[in-house]
Amino acid sequence: MKHAYLSVLLILVFAISGFAEAKVMTSSDEDEPYPVEKKSDEESEFTFLGYYFMKYTRSNIAPTNEFLKGQVVGRLYGGNTTRTSEQTSAYSEQRFMPMITYTPRLFDGWAKMRMSFEFDWTHGDVNYTAGGNFGGAYGADVVNMQTQNLFFELRPQKNLIVNAGLLRFYDNVRVPYYTPVGSLVNKGFRLMLFGSDASGINVHYSPRQNLHTKLGAYQLYENNVEQDDDVQLFEAMAEYDLDVINTIGFGAWYVRDHANGEGGVSILGQGLNSGLSNYNGVFNFDIGNRDYTADIFWLGSSFHGNPLLDQGRWGYNGFAFTTLGQVKVAGASDVDVMGFGGSARVAYKYGRTTNDHIAVDAIFTSGDDDGIDDDTYSGVLTGNNWTSPGALIFGQGLYMLTPHGNVVNRYYAAVVDIQNMGYGMTTTALSAAYDIVPNKLRVKVGGGFGMANADPSYVMADNSVIEGGRMIGTEVNLNLRWTMRVFLDLELHAAYLALGDFYETPATNGWRDSDPVKLADQRPEDPWTVFATLRWIMF
Repeated sequence: MKHAYLSVLLILVFAISGFAEAKVMTSSDEDEPYPVEKKSDEESEFTFLGYYFMKYTRSNIAPTNEFLKGQVVGRLYGGNTTRTSEQTSAYSEQRFMPMITYTPRLFDGWAKMRMSFEFDWTHGDVNYTAGGNFGGAYGADVVNMQTQNLFFELRPQKNLIVNAGLLRFYDNVRVPYYTPVGSLVNKGFRLMLFGSDASGINVHYSPRQNLHTKLGAYQLYENNVEQDDDVQLFEAMAEYDLDVINTIGFGAWYVRDHANGEGGVSILGQGLNSGLSNYNGVFNFDIGNRDYTADIFWLGSSFHGNPLLDQGRWGYNGFAFTTLGQVKVAGASDVDVMGFGGSARVAYKYGRTTNDHIAVDAIFTSGDDDGIDDDTYSGVLTGNNWTSPGALIFGQGLYMLTPHGNVVNRYYAAVVDIQNMGYGMTTTALSAAYDIVPNKLRVKVGGGFGMANADPSYVMADNSVIEGGRMIGTEVNLNLRWTMRVFLDLELHAAYLALGDFYETPATNGWRDSDPVKLADQRPEDPWTVFATLRWIMF
């Protein structure tokens, strides 16, 4: 298995060569499974797509660690030290993401080079230095350009696209570059299993107009090149259109983790027993410093019908999956992994535009209240076990219970991963939107509640046990959006989360025996936020 990634890579390359010699599928341009970017002879070989975002925030949330003020990602009350208090935080941020494509005329669209970069900072943070997510202080002049993606796109046939390099890696069968965010969070597995960037190769092929497939191989961590200490991921997906509205899909992923936590985010590492767990709110396999290897599988099915409400009044989408595998631990018993979960969303368009709708969105994942004491973990795993963030859960329309997608340097919520620290979760969100001025001025109200599916508990220094309940919290939120021009939006957001008894234990609220101020079983302050945003998508 040491060279598994290379073997799959070679297989995909040979498959591509075979496809390139095959007969091109005949169809009209209007029926193409993937859009064809057409250019006139006068157009440049370079094309540009930009995303500009500014945000001003007031909330009662802030990290207590001085080194985590610039960029905060992960679970509220987790290892990122985010806490709520009676004080008010106020700050402004901005982001710019240029996406550039180079299409040589010589190749006539047969091959492209795609590039996307990222510039993020908090206004007033630092100047005259180097580093990602910084650069907004007086004087500026900070070296801050992060390479988000850089990959080669090959299109030997109209129905075949191959990407190789540093790619967007999503749990969706469609080509990410041609798929809008609305489709990513409402089709397939909604980015809740995998949603990040990875180095590797994937092949998107549509043998028929109603059948789409995807194969991929990715090197998540290489570590020492002469050792078998890598983390590799392989995927296979298919999606079949039952008719013009209804679609069913299937997905399978396999992670081969032989890194034993080596590599990863900063000093936290990555993997099943790393410090990353406490940041991302995922389950930590409490195996101490013992070596381990893991083989983890995900098997699932997705479905949707008119989820964006552009083909009728009613729409739905969802998925179901299971996480299976085994973790072999040196000097200890092996741990079996067997968890399951899913989501379901139903929406109804009652008015003139797709913004005039009501939607109900539910997510469920199994939990485990005794960890691996019984040599079994009955919860689920996601990409957040190997990076931050490696899976996203911002498609419910919530802000504090589960995160919202309008972020720059701060991405946190009560639950940022469907594992919910291994306790599992059941969340339900309800939203209603209305266009006061069609496609110009929209108001949206929403809310939801969340519960854990296992009981959290914490053993104190005196061996006493402080247990928490299962109620995570209840949220209400409001959003006003004014579309000033096409793809230029000004928005106002507000949200409040009433915390439940899930946070009455140090296992979840971040407090410990040594805290001189707060009692270990005291519930934190309820989080709230109000923020304004300016979003501009440029062509």
